[in-house]
Amino acid sequence: MAFRYGEYHDGPDPLAPPYDVRAALDEMGDAILSGSTPVHALRDLLKRGLPGAQDRRGLDDMLREVRRRRRDLRERGRLDGTLEKARALLDKAIGQERAELFPDPSDDARLREAELDALPEDTASAIQELSTYEWRSSAARQTFEELRDLLRREVLDSQFRGLRDALANPDPEAMERIRQMMSDLNDMLDKDSRGEHTQDDFDAFMAKYGDLFPEKPRNLEELVDILARRAAATQRMLASMTPRQREELGNLINQTLDQAGLSDQMRRLGEALYARRPDLAWNAPERLTGDEPLGMGDAVTALEELADLTQLETALRQDYPGARLDDIDEAAVRRALGRSAVDDLEALKRIERELEEQGYLLRRRGKLELTPKAVRRLGETALRRVFASLDAGRRGDHDQHDAGSAGELTGSSRPWRFGDEQPIDVVRTLVNGVRSGGVTLDRPARATGPRAAGRAGVRLSVDDFEVAETERRSAAAVCLLVDLSYSMALRGTWAAAKQTALALQALVASKFPQDAVQIIGFSNYARVLQADELAGLDWDMVQGTNLHHALLIAGRHLDRHPDFEPVVLVVTDGEPTAHLMRNGRSAFEWPPSHETLELTLAEVDKMTRRRATINIFMLAADDRLKEFVDEVARRNGGRVFSPSADRLGEYVVSDFLRLRRAR
Repeated sequence: MAFRYGEYHDGPDPLAPPYDVRAALDEMGDAILSGSTPVHALRDLLKRGLPGAQDRRGLDDMLREVRRRRRDLRERGRLDGTLEKARALLDKAIGQERAELFPDPSDDARLREAELDALPEDTASAIQELSTYEWRSSAARQTFEELRDLLRREVLDSQFRGLRDALANPDPEAMERIRQMMSDLNDMLDKDSRGEHTQDDFDAFMAKYGDLFPEKPRNLEELVDILARRAAATQRMLASMTPRQREELGNLINQTLDQAGLSDQMRRLGEALYARRPDLAWNAPERLTGDEPLGMGDAVTALEELADLTQLETALRQDYPGARLDDIDEAAVRRALGRSAVDDLEALKRIERELEEQGYLLRRRGKLELTPKAVRRLGETALRRVFASLDAGRRGDHDQHDAGSAGELTGSSRPWRFGDEQPIDVVRTLVNGVRSGGVTLDRPARATGPRAAGRAGVRLSVDDFEVAETERRSAAAVCLLVDLSYSMALRGTWAAAKQTALALQALVASKFPQDAVQIIGFSNYARVLQADELAGLDWDMVQGTNLHHALLIAGRHLDRHPDFEPVVLVVTDGEPTAHLMRNGRSAFEWPPSHETLELTLAEVDKMTRRRATINIFMLAADDRLKEFVDEVARRNGGRVFSPSADRLGEYVVSDFLRLRRAR
């Protein structure tokens, strides 16, 4: 047997390793942790293409190709090619007739010349009058018939892509077959409108007339879509011409259809197609700037492709509400960009689908949201970034992987339970395996001497495992108050604040599971932020920094955990400018009113009485903000930090760890 090996071209590489969907989530996470929303992060990922897959195009690559093709089509030629060619053939026929009449001195020849002189300038009207003219010149008669054949082919090709070749050598039987085809097509559409059409009817129609439809539609809906798009392109061609050109060509079309006996059938078909596809751009003008004159069929084909590319460009941009990759028509992608682009699009769809199926993304009421599973992974990523920037040798705050998450080892052990994160007690686990009769003896075949005794092994079951017990750390009630006001976005600090919140949430969940953490966002009002909404959180475009309300909520959280050590961290870029009134409404005033400052500092005093130290991370250097935080530190005894935005997470996490170690 002989084998030949070569490069695989029929679609994506079947032996390529599957794409890791977590890499896509991490790629999105970089954008989300920088302040983007999940919707924009996913859209940007799909636009760029899959990381590490250089052979795959993203939406932006496809969009550039679509725009290049649109530009090439617009520069391809002019729309008035049929009119120009019709005028040229008409002038040629008239010139040949005059040449035949000129030598004849008879009055009949002069009358014929006068009749030719009186022809209207409009091409369609001139052709209409000459349709009953008795030509003296056989060459002129042949040229005029060539003109009529041209119009018949172009007009029918503008409606049915495959008829120009079918009418290359017209004969009465061919025209009669086209009339019968159009009659059967209209009858089939009428039958479908009454709900009586079946696939067998369509199959019988295609068996009879399939050679006239090179697109090979599989059902009536596909056929209607093909014909409707072409009919709409014909209308757009007329709408794109000057009024005079539109009138001339319209008259030529009507004349040609009347002479072919197709006028009524074409009218029925046009009405049926418009009723089924009114969504198409039937009368939207297009501008073609090329120099080469295009025939009607070629012009309609160009406009049809332009319409496809315009719709495809809109779908590929994905910049409208609720946009999804499923909105992109694969058939349009195949027509415009080829089979490989369909494979690239399917790879992008697979990533979007896998992110949802594997529980990272959730669509709720048309809105894309991150699931708690995805938020946990993003939080771990944010935490790794923070730990990567910490100076482990100076601060001692480094990620430990060799100790249990609950505290120091006590020397005792207990049976393993599902979900335990304590280290395995290897010695006691092996002893349990031996006691349960899990010892096996493996005697090597052909072994002699001391090796003949064989090797002993221990077979372990789940019940044999024990974990080393650790001391329980003191629990803490953690409150992180994050400023959500519009100024955070203006100063470029909002992304760092969100990343810090995610990192702290992940740190507490992984290293201090006994702690009770609450993240509170505040602008004109304050609210508790759930872990699964942190990643998709955005700043509030409102006025007001209501730290008073945030401290009220934080105080209730601390009161619910009276035995926990209180930890309060505040991230803000401005002094308080709003407070909560007795009626529950927010009062805003800038510069801050005396009442706002008084109420906020009263909540600071309450925190002090709860033994809660408030550490403030100041993201701006305003004089009023400095005065306020200095007063908070004086009253509460907490510390004030002024980190840059890119080091905010490092400061918050390291300060939290310092407080936990101190306790």
